[in-house]
Amino acid sequence: MESSSEFDYLFKLLLIGDSGVGKSTLLLSFTSDTFEELNPTIGVDFKVKHATLGGKKLKLAIWDTAGQERFRTLTSSYYRGAQGIIMVYDVTRRDTFVNLSDIWAKEIDLYSTNQDCVKMLVGNKVDKESERVVSKKEGIDFAREYGCLFIECSAKTRVNVEQCFEELVLKILETPSLLAEGSSGVKKNIFKQNPPQNGASTGSCCSW
Repeated sequence: MESSSEFDYLFKLLLIGDSGVGKSTLLLSFTSDTFEELNPTIGVDFKVKHATLGGKKLKLAIWDTAGQERFRTLTSSYYRGAQGIIMVYDVTRRDTFVNLSDIWAKEIDLYSTNQDCVKMLVGNKVDKESERVVSKKEGIDFAREYGCLFIECSAKTRVNVEQCFEELVLKILETPSLLAEGSSGVKKNIFKQNPPQNGASTGSCCSW
């Protein structure tokens, strides 16, 4: 654990969405610049990313939650204190898009503790354009209805992966109440409240 002098803010980000939409590969692509076909997450995985953005040194604690229904009760507590929530769907699977409103948006309303929490809608797997069944316009319309940022990306080709996290963090940096939470007094609490269940903490460093 770094001393408080080594970063200006610690932000907790949460990845949610159906199993198989690519949450884990999106996180791996962002934190280690690699792509792997991964098995479904059991419980919660966790990674740390150091970045410099907007002139601030940031420590991002990114939580990757299981999409399967049987793990849903395990993950509700991980919404606590999150400044950013990324809702991921697969543009080639309509059910994963439908479940955003049927399941995931409702979970945010139920469990999110930050009224000003920044939400990002991500349509993943645009590298499979020929198999697309959810249009970009549908994603834009959903994001507008639910007050989300929106981007389409590919964890496989890394198209828009960094932009996804960058836009989310920039919006958090523009939100005073979230900055207050991410400053010195809360830095260690994020880790104490939510110990990883089935994931290892890994670190990598970059500057956007």
